[in-house]
Amino acid sequence: MHLPHQRGPLHDLPDTPEAYDAVLADVTEQALARMTPEGNLEHPDCADDIGDTSLGITSLLALAWQRTKDPRLPEAVRRSLAFHLDERVYTEDNPGYPNLRVRNSGLPYARYTLAAGAHPIGDWPSTVWALLQSVNVLDAADGLVDDAQRARLLDVAHGYWRWLTKATFFNPQEAGNQAIGCVVGGLMLARHLPSAEGDPVRREALRLYQDEIRAHRVRDRGALLPPEHGGAYDNNYGPISLSFLAQAHRVSGEEVFAEDGDALARYIDARLTNGGFDNGGPRYSEQHSAFESVLGLRYFSARIGSDLGRYRGDSRWARHAVKADGGVDGHFAWMLVWQIQDTTPWHRAPSTAAARHHLRAGTVSVAFDDRMTPSVIEAGGTYYLAAAVNRQHGFGPVTDGFLLCRPMGEVRVRDVRAGGLAAKLVTQPVVGRDHVLRHVRSLYVTDGTSLWTTVAVERLDGTPYLLAGMPYAEDDGDRVRRTAEPRVTSAGTLRLTHPGPDGPHHFDARAATTQEQAAFALALDPRGYGNPDEGWRHLVTSTAIEAGPAPGAPEDLHVFAVRYGRDDSAFTPGFERDGTVLTVRTEAFTAVIGDAAGGADAEPELTLGR
Repeated sequence: MHLPHQRGPLHDLPDTPEAYDAVLADVTEQALARMTPEGNLEHPDCADDIGDTSLGITSLLALAWQRTKDPRLPEAVRRSLAFHLDERVYTEDNPGYPNLRVRNSGLPYARYTLAAGAHPIGDWPSTVWALLQSVNVLDAADGLVDDAQRARLLDVAHGYWRWLTKATFFNPQEAGNQAIGCVVGGLMLARHLPSAEGDPVRREALRLYQDEIRAHRVRDRGALLPPEHGGAYDNNYGPISLSFLAQAHRVSGEEVFAEDGDALARYIDARLTNGGFDNGGPRYSEQHSAFESVLGLRYFSARIGSDLGRYRGDSRWARHAVKADGGVDGHFAWMLVWQIQDTTPWHRAPSTAAARHHLRAGTVSVAFDDRMTPSVIEAGGTYYLAAAVNRQHGFGPVTDGFLLCRPMGEVRVRDVRAGGLAAKLVTQPVVGRDHVLRHVRSLYVTDGTSLWTTVAVERLDGTPYLLAGMPYAEDDGDRVRRTAEPRVTSAGTLRLTHPGPDGPHHFDARAATTQEQAAFALALDPRGYGNPDEGWRHLVTSTAIEAGPAPGAPEDLHVFAVRYGRDDSAFTPGFERDGTVLTVRTEAFTAVIGDAAGGADAEPELTLGR
């Protein structure tokens, strides 16, 4: 089976003016054929996320008119705008909405679903979206709508802003993308208001960003990130937040948005594999956005000098939101408007700078989590996730069922590049069940085709092995396909084990189940509301690669050596110990690893050569 949402890299989508004009031409024909006598442009199957969708199509028609002057469009824009203003602007409180600060304010808002009280919790983001659709129409209104209709839309947009910031609690879902989107709406709205009204809106938008978003950022992998649905990062909504930061910088010029966007972009770059696969998040584990992410990934790829466009989007939403029949939906239409307006080119080469939380070369990559344990390894077109044993997750030595990968002190990292090789040495102080402090030294070396992992630790009791990951997915053209077949060679014994018990707490990679589905089954709340990252942490066991100790290691050490990739040749590394220095020799390199306290600066030493 293929993963449903991770498809081709986003930078593969044509983004020339001609390509975008073709997209707008298709939207135009669909919209003109769909429009009802009342001016409604909603998709017939739209039920939720509906309050802004007709207006979203209107904004796309307004942009198309700006670019083509198609004579059919002015009347369509006026009629559809009138429909939104007459039929989709609500001023009476939605029954059951829990986040009001002021009752019966009379301020306008947009509904997530149209039936009163049916699903009021979604009204805050729907109103953000309606504000953004409104300011995009206002940007294109000159010569397209009359003064009275424009004034009415501006009054509603200003009302949306006041409802979002005065009548309700700000950002009630703790969703960074929604909150930054609201700030963008305020910044864009301020430009259309008289200065006496617009200046306070701009100041309030900037204050909300500083006090309600930036001040509550969450740290992960060395970066401060806008919190997403209560977590640090969601691989669906995180890149959408990046797009909002790009637009905030474009319309305001405020450097804070560029600085925070750079930080988020570098974080995304670190967690993304070369092939663009990623998983994990507090709202969705594997549901990737598509056109909604293009603006941010493209804008900041240029700023940080790395190929963020390798991110695998969902090509079903490659240009705009669609329903099951492929018909256009106006949801998130502002992102298509903004990415058309922005002409920043993709930066298509990877960054050459070493980064603490990733190792990349050629077609090999390792993304490291906050503990500097691999979260995803990519080699030979196969993606390996952290495996689980006895409720412990990660990559590392296991003895008597105890996984040694949770550091009890400072984790040291050393990066080296030499002779076409890239290497990272990670030293973790860990404590086992026997309360003995040990130093786990993990060396990762790649030539861009294969990945060699060597893990050394003070000799362990029993029959230890290296938990070397779980084969999860592999590239299949423009898709990602589930797999349980590793491409791994070990210097010692090698086993691929699968969990015996059935049930949601045991993940068998051979089953036709995605990581996201398994994670939601263990989450505390329903799918779409529960935290799949938290749910996945409840996993007890998984399919696992288990590598035995390598022969020929020094007597006082256990050394494990694994090679990831398509190379099936014999793997017989050699090891030499000289005091605290360990030399590792393989068919591709020689590495000399110093003690964690070997240098004057107490940092681990690493030299690398062919």
